[in-house]
Parts: sequence; structure tokens; C-alpha cells
Amino acid sequence: MSTQSAQDAANGRSMISVRRHWRAVSPHNTVHADPRRSPPGSARRGRSHQVWLACLAFAGLVLAGCREPAPEDSERPAASVSAERVGPADFGEVLSISGSVTAERQVQLSPRVDGLVSQVHVDAGDRVETGQGLLDLDPDVSRQVLERARAQLEQATAVRREAGRQLAIARGLGEKSVIARSQVEARESDLAIAQAAEGSARATVREQEELVSRHHLPAPFSGVITERLTDSGAWVALGTSVLGLVATDRVRLDLHVPQERYGQIGDGAHIRVYSEALGRTALPARVAAKVPVVDARARTFLLRLLINDPDARLLPGMSARAEISMPPMEGLFAVHRDALLRQADGGHSLFVIEQADGISVARRRTVRALYGQGDQVAVSGNLRIGDHVVVRGNEALEDGQSAAIARAAAGGAAAGGAAAGGAAAGGELPR
Repeated sequence: MSTQSAQDAANGRSMISVRRHWRAVSPHNTVHADPRRSPPGSARRGRSHQVWLACLAFAGLVLAGCREPAPEDSERPAASVSAERVGPADFGEVLSISGSVTAERQVQLSPRVDGLVSQVHVDAGDRVETGQGLLDLDPDVSRQVLERARAQLEQATAVRREAGRQLAIARGLGEKSVIARSQVEARESDLAIAQAAEGSARATVREQEELVSRHHLPAPFSGVITERLTDSGAWVALGTSVLGLVATDRVRLDLHVPQERYGQIGDGAHIRVYSEALGRTALPARVAAKVPVVDARARTFLLRLLINDPDARLLPGMSARAEISMPPMEGLFAVHRDALLRQADGGHSLFVIEQADGISVARRRTVRALYGQGDQVAVSGNLRIGDHVVVRGNEALEDGQSAAIARAAAGGAAAGGAAAGGAAAGGELPR
């Protein structure tokens, strides 16, 4: 029987004794003897004896009520728990962010001159190579202009030749003093003017040849036609989109990363890209650009990853997820995920086994859970490397309760929860 139960039984017996004595001294229960048979003074002595017995019973009740109850903590049995050692968090956070796949080169093609579409050589979905013809405009008018420019060039060339012949004659006559020196200089000026006119005509021809060639639209790079926006017989103006072209050999992933991560992601970060189109396969990626401009509304910056996808399985417009392995932070501890208990305020706590007078006692510690990897969680708080934290049986533990370690594990990020083996006899920490 516990101490509290024994105390309650004693109080009950005291109450029964008081009631019995009270009935004994009650006036209604007094036995009235024949005064002729009672000795003188016997009634007065009987009343004094009854008062003395009542006072004695009341004092017994007061003493029984003043006894202190035995503490409940001493009666609680030791809780059977499993514990693991605290280790250093030698793993970093894995930042997982989703984004959109974009092509490194994607353009809307337009003709370089105004004109009438004479023929479209490709359609949506066709794969093209660099320099392949995609579209032709009617070049008849431009070719006529080119022919006129070439004729003007021939005329300018003839004039330049005649000016050169006249200069040679003038110089011969001038040496014989047949004509004045001024006339020779005039012939030299005529030749210079003719040479300039010829150069201008030649430039006009080259310009017109370029205009004629621009009636033909080639592919600027290898890729796939994404859309066809015109057809034969349509009049298109300069800058009007007629075809869409995208390069699928090199794709990139655009991510919007929180601003506080800008300085943590370096060019050599280990990055893997996952997508539903890849199944369980992950593709490596590297940082192509970090745009140092933060979106004022979302407080994010653009991180552009270049994906190594030689089989072109990722296409522009697809969604993908990047896992960026961050470097480990200093001063953090690794504990098993089961050691953490959720608190009412949303935080976390755990129980650390300490030794007090040779007895293992569970002490609650408040920690801050930062990130995890597998079964291990990196936390910060009042911990030390080598502390034993409870991973099983901690749900019903109370702060200060004695604990018997049924199994201890090595713990930490390196051990991964491997059992240290053996039971701790008498609830003491294993050595």
C-alpha cells in the first residue's frame, strides 16, 4: 500500500474514533443512574473525564491532518527509453526549388525585307540545320533594281576609264608644253570624280544584292520549328513574325530563389535536376547565371541553370525541380528525427539523458530544427557532442523523470542510427 493510502486509512480511523467518543460524551447518550446509588461527586468526575477524552481525540485529528504527503516523483517508475548520441551535422541543406525549362536559343523569325511570300519550305515540328532555307519572298522587283544598279556601275566604270585616258593625253601634251598646267590638273580632277562615281555605283550594286538575298530566310541555328505563322501569297512586312525556331540541344532551368540564398549558391554547387519526363533519372546541371536583381514583390532573384541533357529529353516549357546541395553550416548538431517533439508554439524540444547521483534522468531541452537529410536533422541549441538524446519512449516522458536506457545507438550523421549494442544495466549511460 502506498504512503498516501496509509495516510487516508489513518485519517478514517481517527474520524471513527472521534465519532465513538462523541457519542460517548453526548448528553443524549448519557446513562442516568439512580442518584441514591451514586457516590457523592461521581457525576462531576464523569463529565471531566468526558471533556478530557474529547480534547484528546481532536488533537489526534489535527496531528493526522498536518502530516506532509509523500512526493509523487519518488513513486514514478523509471521510463524505459532508447537513446542515440548527438553528433556534428556534417551535411548541408538540400534546397529544392521548382522552375520552368527554357531553351538557350529561341527566336521568332521574321523577314528582313517587305515582300510577298512565294514559298514556305518548313512546317511546325520540322528539324532544321543552320543555313537551311525556311521561306522565300518574291524577288522579281528587287532583281530588276539590281540589274539597273549593275548597269549604272558599268557606266561609271566606262566614264572612269575615259577620264583616265584623257588625263594620260593631257600629261603628254603638258610635258611638251603644248597645253597649260591647269588643263592637266582639270583632267586629274575629272578622273577622281569618275573614280568616286564608280565606287558609289559598285556600293549600290552590293546593297541591292543584299536586298535580293534577304528575300530568302535561312535558319540562324539548328533546332525545331515551333510554329508557322504565314503561307504562300501573304504579304509580310519587315519585323512580322513568320516562323518560330527553338534549339533543343541546350536547355536551361530558370529558378526564382529567395534573396537570402544569393550568397550561399556558388558556381561549383552540386545540382541535380528532376522532372516527370525523366522518370527517376536525374540530370546534372551547373550555374549559368545569377541575376543580381531582386524582384521587389517576391523578394527573389533569378538563378539560371544549364542542364546537361544530351538526349534532348527536356523540352522548353516543361516543369522541373532542382535540388541544390548547400555546404554544411558550422556549429550545428545532428540528431535522429524521432528525437524531436513538437511544442505548442510550433518549436521543437527533445530529452537529454543526464546522470544525477548515479541515476539517469531525462531533461527537456528546446532546440531549433533547421533542415534534414534522411533520418538525421540538423539542430541548434543547448547540446554537446556525445549527449544521449531519447529517440524511443519520449512521448510520455516528463522533465526530471528517471529513465532506464533499454538500447543506445551511436547516433550522429555518420552512424546513421546504428545500434551501439547491449542494454544499459540499472539505467546508467553506456560507456
